[in-house]
Amino acid sequence: GHPRRRVMSAPTVAAFDVDGTLTTRDSVVPFLLTVAGRLRLALGIARQPLALARGIAGRDRDQIKAVAVRAAYAGRTPQEIDALGRDYCRHMVDSLMRPDTLGRLRWHQSQGHSVVLVSASLAAYLRPLAEQLALDGVLCTDGVVGSDGRYTGDLLDGNCRGPEKQRRLRAWMVANGLADATVWAYGDSAGDREMLAA
Repeated sequence: GHPRRRVMSAPTVAAFDVDGTLTTRDSVVPFLLTVAGRLRLALGIARQPLALARGIAGRDRDQIKAVAVRAAYAGRTPQEIDALGRDYCRHMVDSLMRPDTLGRLRWHQSQGHSVVLVSASLAAYLRPLAEQLALDGVLCTDGVVGSDGRYTGDLLDGNCRGPEKQRRLRAWMVANGLADATVWAYGDSAGDREMLAA
């Protein structure tokens, strides 16, 4: 959506890196379990032993998550995933949101700042979360939809991490007339560095 009218003279963007900031624990795994169900997820992961073994051997969280996402998403329609994501969003707000960070987010909104979620996490649960919290934008990881209108299980442009996270935040600011805004970044230390990197 469009940034709401700001009450302060200097435009400010508050960028929240979701999993390390807004939640009490990693929300990717319970989300994938919600989307896929335990049996579907277990069977889907079991069919990709080589990719999973490489990810574990290299301690590559992105590769491990990509295997799980493929198992959870593949063959689903965007409408199905959206409905499941909205169900999960309600659970997340009720039981996983950190009240201290939610307070910071609401403070920025009360000051008229633009608030955006920037995360490597999955669009299917972040977009409903951003809508429920009345945020201004969400920059995250999307799934690839095939010619049959169903998710392939692949991630679009990989994960929104590192330089890509900073690039997307900058592009969003420019597109919304906030190129010269002050940025406040919230997240784990790595998330802060990613968002504020020159």
